[in-house]
Amino acid sequence: MKEVLIGRKKEREILLKALDSGESEMIAVIGRRRVGKSFLIKQCYAERIVFELVGLQNANNAGQLRNFRTALAERSTSPAEVKKPTDWLEAFFHLAQHLDQAEIPDKSVVFLDELPWLAGKKSNFLTGLGWFWNSWAVNRNIIVVVCGSAASWMIEKVVNDRGGLYNRITKRIYLQPFTLAETEAYLLARNIRFNRYQIVQMYMAMGGIPHHLKEIEAGKSAVQNINDICFSQNGLLRDEFPRLYPSLFANAQHHLAAVRALASARQGLTRQDIVKKAQLPEGGNTSTMLEELEQSGFVTAYYPFDKKKKDKLIRLTDEYSLFYLYFIENQQNQGADTWQHLSQTQAWISWSGYAFESICIKHLSQIKKKLSIAGVYAEASSYRQRTANGTPGLQIDLVLDRRDQVINLFEMKFYASPWSMTHSEAIGLLEKTELFKKHTDTTKQVFMTVVAAMGIYPNEHSLMAVDSIITLDDLFEKP
Repeated sequence: MKEVLIGRKKEREILLKALDSGESEMIAVIGRRRVGKSFLIKQCYAERIVFELVGLQNANNAGQLRNFRTALAERSTSPAEVKKPTDWLEAFFHLAQHLDQAEIPDKSVVFLDELPWLAGKKSNFLTGLGWFWNSWAVNRNIIVVVCGSAASWMIEKVVNDRGGLYNRITKRIYLQPFTLAETEAYLLARNIRFNRYQIVQMYMAMGGIPHHLKEIEAGKSAVQNINDICFSQNGLLRDEFPRLYPSLFANAQHHLAAVRALASARQGLTRQDIVKKAQLPEGGNTSTMLEELEQSGFVTAYYPFDKKKKDKLIRLTDEYSLFYLYFIENQQNQGADTWQHLSQTQAWISWSGYAFESICIKHLSQIKKKLSIAGVYAEASSYRQRTANGTPGLQIDLVLDRRDQVINLFEMKFYASPWSMTHSEAIGLLEKTELFKKHTDTTKQVFMTVVAAMGIYPNEHSLMAVDSIITLDDLFEKP
């Protein structure tokens, strides 16, 4: 089946606009492994790519240079005459010569993929790339696309480079996993039709990573697909986790330790808590490691409501990592129907509520659209107050503090059928609203918003306690 480009509207606009700019462009495309960076670039630029080089994982500099020679020979009319360069300055000089002799048309594309692998320590790759851009490409009305999965490396070494590439990136794209709407469109393009409750179940297990979603088969339920992909002997995601982080980060054992610590803390941890729980060293290296996880999309950092910068919380929000650590890792030898059994347990019911909260937080733009406040500035946070002096404690996983003097408190429920609210549940929501007002002394209007997967049965209780309702269909809307 021929793959088609799904979603990515803003990213496509950036890439296609560069074709008409009338000047050379250096575009950095950054995103985690298997999120579809290379596919996006090739779909948008197709026949315009006149040279492509993909870095080799774990290869030394000599191996990368041999790889360059092979890539250049494939584009050359005399491949036997292409010699292996001794260093990257010579390599890019040969590339410039080749492109001059080939008489490439304006707005051709040079595509350098997996840059962190190409630019190993002491390789001087970036020196060669800087020469290529500053001495040749900048005067040729050409596009140079640099791409990498190690987001923090790309940002530090390329986007924020102080050497030959200083301020040379003209456009940057941070490619995110598919939203729910893009996931649905991707599956439909592959003639796979699921209702939205089934799609969310699969999204909870593998996230919006196209390479993962490609494994989903038509005619099987979400439970069957998760079982095959995540638990069967030959499932793609059965043992992907141990390889995922080392493929992106040096000294990945620290990243893994932090991720494991965060997986056990539902509401997130402060930096200090992570250091203690993961037994990490104090110092700048730990801060850098946490920034790398955030920039690569595995964790999300946020500030609790009305708290200071030092109180910043970090929460693990990568769906696959969470699912692997909760369910896959300890069920490796439990038989062919492992997930059919686990998906019926209380552990899954409890965990799915937490996973659904993370999905809602990732789809804030859709939530704001439903609330008709897409154009209103709002800060998302959580709120937690321990019991003290006889006053009950309070925990709210999502608070939306709006510039129009309104605060939305969110209650999120992942049920397979509409929520039929009881009197006691309604009283609980009313008490949450009043406690929040009391704890925070806010003068803003406070609304209680319920995100219920299948909606709410309207009754006297829900009418009493709920100001607005958001459903799965709303989360699947385009922002």
